[in-house]
Amino acid sequence: VALFKAILSDLFPGVELPEHDYGQLREAIVCCIEAKGLQVEDVQVRKIIQLYETMVVRHGVMLVGPTGGGKTTCYEILQDTLIKLHEDGVENADYKPTHTYVL
Repeated sequence: VALFKAILSDLFPGVELPEHDYGQLREAIVCCIEAKGLQVEDVQVRKIIQLYETMVVRHGVMLVGPTGGGKTTCYEILQDTLIKLHEDGVENADYKPTHTYVL
């Protein structure tokens, strides 16, 4: 993400990219993290939002990283979040019950 922003700032100097407001999604992520008894870390919340953004534009996603890096927690929290938002009646085509398949 930082590299992408750096490239954009080189191509369009002086133009500031607006941050997307993920208010309801962010609140639901925090709620799901706390429901699992985990400590809310802003870095983790951002990673979950980045995974969400990636999944909206991709057909398949692979999470890679070191053991204990939070890959499983990240996708499980996102799954719980999308289900919660759907059950709460939040209107968004991407907020629906989710199924995961681990290979």
